[in-house]
Amino acid sequence: MRRPAALSLLFATLSLLAGCKSPCRELSERFCDCVDRYQRTLCLQNVAARERDLEPTEEQLDVCEQRLATCNIDPDDRTTCDILRTDEGKDACGLAR
Repeated sequence: MRRPAALSLLFATLSLLAGCKSPCRELSERFCDCVDRYQRTLCLQNVAARERDLEPTEEQLDVCEQRLATCNIDPDDRTTCDILRTDEGKDACGLAR
């Protein structure tokens, strides 16, 4: 009886950990919310591939975390993507140079 319960707990924990994304990936996925629907899947695949290839530093993760708080793109409201057309919005989402 204990073994099935322990296995269930292990799989539940692994599922939760697999769902965890870095703040940089979350931020990149917000940009994918703003591309045309037919390009979104490719955008998300590219984000995942870049994350596999690059290991962000703690400093970069901190910057992404800050940008997540200021980059107000709502996937259910495409009009929020308009902020990416302004200098302030680009800065808030980490796109300013």
